[in-house]
Amino acid sequence: MREGKAGKLDISRFCGPEMSGHLESALDPAPPVNERVTLVVDGTHFVVDPAVFTAHPDTMLGRMFGPGRQHNFTRPNGKGEYEIAEGIGASIFRVVLDFYRTGILRCPDGVSVAELRDACDYLCINFDYSTVKCRDLSALLHELSNDGARRQFEGFLEELVVPAMVASAQEGERECHIVVLTDDDTVDWDQEHPPPMGEDYSQIIYSTKLYRFFKYIENRDVAKALLKERGLKNIRIGIEGYPTCKEKVKRRPGGRSEVIYNYVQRPFIQLSWEKEEGKSRHVDFQCVRSKSVPNLAAMAEGVSRCGTTPAPQVDELDRLNGPAPHLPPMTQPQSDS
Repeated sequence: MREGKAGKLDISRFCGPEMSGHLESALDPAPPVNERVTLVVDGTHFVVDPAVFTAHPDTMLGRMFGPGRQHNFTRPNGKGEYEIAEGIGASIFRVVLDFYRTGILRCPDGVSVAELRDACDYLCINFDYSTVKCRDLSALLHELSNDGARRQFEGFLEELVVPAMVASAQEGERECHIVVLTDDDTVDWDQEHPPPMGEDYSQIIYSTKLYRFFKYIENRDVAKALLKERGLKNIRIGIEGYPTCKEKVKRRPGGRSEVIYNYVQRPFIQLSWEKEEGKSRHVDFQCVRSKSVPNLAAMAEGVSRCGTTPAPQVDELDRLNGPAPHLPPMTQPQSDS
């Protein structure tokens, strides 16, 4: 666990699993009755009775000021004050204190719902419609939708997306292009004249629910963030045209046939798990000594002296990439003064 300066805390100490030493914790004396502590948040001092925090033991502050003070992990600074919630503004923390007193997070006008959400995540406070009240319903619903989208895509990922990625990996691929079609879509390609854009290399998922999920750009952003957390790279999620069936066949001069396909707009996912991506894009040309190209300098001079050692053969890439051969300067005509 990381060490901060005196009084500043690592959230992982309080929001993780229960630590060992329950017997020692149980024997620690409880804090004195009517004890007051001073909290410093964003340069503002708050004098609080720690009992309001211990009433919510599953939150970070409840663990900090609970029985035994979590094995003395909570330490004051030199003035006896507790510097906490680094990065959280004082106005946000006032809303948090109201939650400990009333059980409700009342977000006033002028306070960002997104910032309040970040503070709740940091302090391990449940953020949902039962605990948050605000006038800006749009911002509140946006945060709740992000939570719901994340939970929903986690299910889609395990049930639908990962099997498609595994199918590509088992074929030796290190990237995957997935097209999401609806349950009612039908793909009927002409075997002799398939679409010309390489769609036959795409994995197809038939799921109207996933199709509707990707309809919203915010959901695509949530999915992209979750895929990135899972270690995937080069993630692109969007909407593209996909050929489902042929509409007509045109006859071109010379007897050649051209199939016109019907395209529908459907979501796609493109991602990679390649480790050596940079090296895969590098082409290592092998240099082969030429047996027919003479030395350029000798060609320029037009001299072939009998009995002299033949000029060395020049590799084709060396000739292209090396410095230009030195040619004798041309005599400039004299001008009349």
